[in-house]
Amino acid sequence: MIVRKKEIKSAYLILFMPAIVYWSEDNLYLNITNRCSNNCYFCFRNFISGVWGFNLKLRKEPTPNEIIKNLQRVINQRHWKEVIFCGFGEPTERLDCLLDVTKWIKNYHKSLVRLNTNGQAYLLNPGRSVINELEETGLDKVSISLNAHNKEVYNKISNPKFENTFESVLGFIEESKRNLDTEITVVTIPEADIKKIKKIVGEEVKFRKRIYEPHF
Repeated sequence: MIVRKKEIKSAYLILFMPAIVYWSEDNLYLNITNRCSNNCYFCFRNFISGVWGFNLKLRKEPTPNEIIKNLQRVINQRHWKEVIFCGFGEPTERLDCLLDVTKWIKNYHKSLVRLNTNGQAYLLNPGRSVINELEETGLDKVSISLNAHNKEVYNKISNPKFENTFESVLGFIEESKRNLDTEITVVTIPEADIKKIKKIVGEEVKFRKRIYEPHF
């Protein structure tokens, strides 16, 4: 089999160059920042450089225009089930960028857009009506990670940089439930009491378990 230089270059870019846009099966993902207001002990980024053959360790944060240019290369190549803001950081660390890119997607491609978040957007963007702003852009879904049933466990496993983070996340969940298609996810770490978490967020919200895979 003859391997062309172009194919070698493409493989190199996927394996070694930081990916802004990456994909798995029918979902397209956007890696817009590596900053995060949590430092969860179980987070993938503490142990690996990427997923599915893509390097997600950014050298610099891409501008909205850079993200859109990367999207333009792949968004028409197949029918994507969802375009998802999810990388090696918390997307609402860059709320304006998130909003700009979402507007572009909804204006030009009408794809379903989902935000994966730790729910700390109001702490990261004080004074802003984050849920309203997300809704106005046409964002379709919000998936919020809640891996603890009380403040003490949350602080222990996630090491948040803000005070009263757990309470703020619960408030974000309640507002999101009233305005957007909302899902709560829980990583099945030993500390997570899933029954109690389900009770906290309410029966009416979508709930999904994510399997915990120890890295040591």
